[in-house]
Amino acid sequence: MPRITFMSADGTRQDVEATEGQTLMAAAVAHGIEEIAAECGGACACGTCHCYIEASQLALLPPPDEAEAAMIECVIDPRLESRLSCQVKLTAAQDGLVVHLPASQH
Repeated sequence: MPRITFMSADGTRQDVEATEGQTLMAAAVAHGIEEIAAECGGACACGTCHCYIEASQLALLPPPDEAEAAMIECVIDPRLESRLSCQVKLTAAQDGLVVHLPASQH
């Protein structure tokens, strides 16, 4: 089970255990991470599951596909570390992943 650390914009830290194959968004929603709104339910259609992956851990994830990259361009304050959590499938190799949450999704 990969352990994920969610870091709120205010510095609050929440560690959660996820299931391999689960999306990062599903793990966040299941553990009550309020900053992940997930309004489209994981269809890569809204950007309300936007997050930032710890820069040193980006290599643990495959790069975003075209649809995700296009949607990231529409989020508030996109960065090189930006990902849509609905598009990140978790694996054992991502154990210890640190995910920074934006102050706002809207």
